Amino acid sequence: MGAVTLLAVSDAVTNNLALTQLLDPMYLLQETWLKNAVLPAILAIVFIETGLLFPLLPGDSLLFTGGMLAAQGSPNIWVLVPLVIITAFAGDQCAYWIGRKIGPAIFRKEDSRFFKKQYIVETHEFFEKHGPKTIILARFVPIVRTFMPVLAGVSKMSYRKYVAFDIVGAVLWGGGVTIIGYFLGNVPFIRDHVEAIFLLIVFVSILPAIITVGKKVLGRRNAPTEAAPAVELAASANETH
Repeated sequence: MGAVTLLAVSDAVTNNLALTQLLDPMYLLQETWLKNAVLPAILAIVFIETGLLFPLLPGDSLLFTGGMLAAQGSPNIWVLVPLVIITAFAGDQCAYWIGRKIGPAIFRKEDSRFFKKQYIVETHEFFEKHGPKTIILARFVPIVRTFMPVLAGVSKMSYRKYVAFDIVGAVLWGGGVTIIGYFLGNVPFIRDHVEAIFLLIVFVSILPAIITVGKKVLGRRNAPTEAAPAVELAASANETH
């Protein structure tokens, strides 16, 4: 029994170590066979994460590391930045059209405990109202940037609007994070906290929306309480008559 437990613990540690290494772009690009193809590796990972619904890959840290390596001479920053932008845009386009293709099947699906067609309708309304900001900010949030284009496609967000702001998002994320890594990659604090910094920026950006939603939720909770006196007054009137 003890040997089995020890083996299970060993496997868990090994799996966690493998996952940690998978998420460490410096390890991937410097300690594995990918070191012989840094530029293609970066582009492939960016496309898989943004276009093929596989979120468990390094994103911000990968681009930051790519910029840092470019500052050391390879790959060339003038080649890296444009190709990353193009790849990030292409990945989102792939995910968007995956969403458009599976959308009709979702609408034909019967409502269940975990799925309701109303969710897709509300998502569509959300993207139509807040889409541009969402498309851009989602680029900087792990996992969200993987599934946001799919949801935009499923909800049939206007493709013209989607493309326009997806280009902006690809430039700001793909080009911006890479350039930051190029110039600030040697600053220890920024290098060690790059993803936390971007998440903080996104949080501050969407804070007004969070406050608005919070006010609406509190308003709904208080509504029955405020309506109670009116109900009691009506009941008293009925009793009087």
